[in-house]
Amino acid sequence: MSRRAADWLTAAEALERILAALRPLPAERVPLAEALGRTLAEPVVSPIDHPPWTNSAMDGFACRAADVAGASAMHPRLLRVMEDVPAGAFPSRGIGAGEAVRLMTGAPVPEGADTVVRLEHTESRGPGEVAVVRDMDAGRNLRQRGEDLRAGRTAKLQVIADGTDSNTAGIVLGYTGRIAGDFSEKVLLTRFSHLRGEGTLPGKVELASRAWFNENLESRNFYVPGVIAIIVMLITLMLTSMAIVREKEIGTIEQLLVSPITPAEFILGKTLPFALIGYADVLLVAALGVFWFEVPIRGSLPLLLVATTFYLMTTLGIGLFISTVSRTQQQAMMSVFFFYFPAVLLSGFMFPIANMPPLVRYLTYANPLRYFLVILRGIFLKGAGTATLWPPMAALLAMGLLTLLITTRRFRKTMA
Repeated sequence: MSRRAADWLTAAEALERILAALRPLPAERVPLAEALGRTLAEPVVSPIDHPPWTNSAMDGFACRAADVAGASAMHPRLLRVMEDVPAGAFPSRGIGAGEAVRLMTGAPVPEGADTVVRLEHTESRGPGEVAVVRDMDAGRNLRQRGEDLRAGRTAKLQVIADGTDSNTAGIVLGYTGRIAGDFSEKVLLTRFSHLRGEGTLPGKVELASRAWFNENLESRNFYVPGVIAIIVMLITLMLTSMAIVREKEIGTIEQLLVSPITPAEFILGKTLPFALIGYADVLLVAALGVFWFEVPIRGSLPLLLVATTFYLMTTLGIGLFISTVSRTQQQAMMSVFFFYFPAVLLSGFMFPIANMPPLVRYLTYANPLRYFLVILRGIFLKGAGTATLWPPMAALLAMGLLTLLITTRRFRKTMA
């Protein structure tokens, strides 16, 4: 038997009857840790603003926008720095025209300031003075008092790490971000399941990262090949820098001057024993790296020896050149360290070359250690061949021939 259309209820009437039949559940108090997934009995109202005061959104200088209007690299605006205010502290005074206060992220903005200039847009001009090189509008880089809660935004979690140990700080911040992200995802999924029903979850994107050539991101795989280049450079420089100047100090240079050998033969005789020591060092450290530290060597060992030959031509040539221009062994030793330490710092072994200033990056092209590091890591970790490594190998060969040529011409069979 079918029902008549007049007996049917509209959607609004049906909803009204359902709501009338419902009885609200009694409210209960539970610990905050157990409140996830429950519905609040009444709105939670914050008794204070968040943030409680206007603060800086980043590290920089709080100032008046009118004082930096039209600022540029060509026409900077000079400001007097009145004080430094770290996060958690309060400024002791307001600022006036031509004044600024250095702030850390989250520090309160002093009275009178209406903008914050990022540190990247400033230049230090000595104690108590800073130059602003970027125009700033009023309200830039500020978090106004109460803007988060009044705008209905979610609360922000601030993590402050000790940056003196940058490696540890980076690891801690990475783990903290992952934990916060997982918790936020769990909250969103719980809310979605309550709205759409159990078992109904939205699609999501999961990042599956993979590191090539150093799958477990082992630091020893990165550093051990670099140690080979550094040890070979130090030993060959030290030995060859003493070769000629020692002859001068002990007085045997006169016997060489009257001998029938040519400068090229003399240079070859001085470099060949040290070259053999360099080869022995490369093979020894490589063997220790492979068998002791378990660093993989995926490339060709003969290619490694060829590249080592080009590298030794450069380091031996530089060491002999230092020996020809030095008058004492102490002077030669100091000259070696004067060259060695900048070469290590500008090689990319400790600091990425891409993060160096442009002028310094250009100087690294004259550093043989830079090219040999690329070759070593390419052979050990990537299994690269000549087709990939010929540019740094060609650079080492050119530098080696040039330094040996200069050293040979610098040596004269006359007493200086």
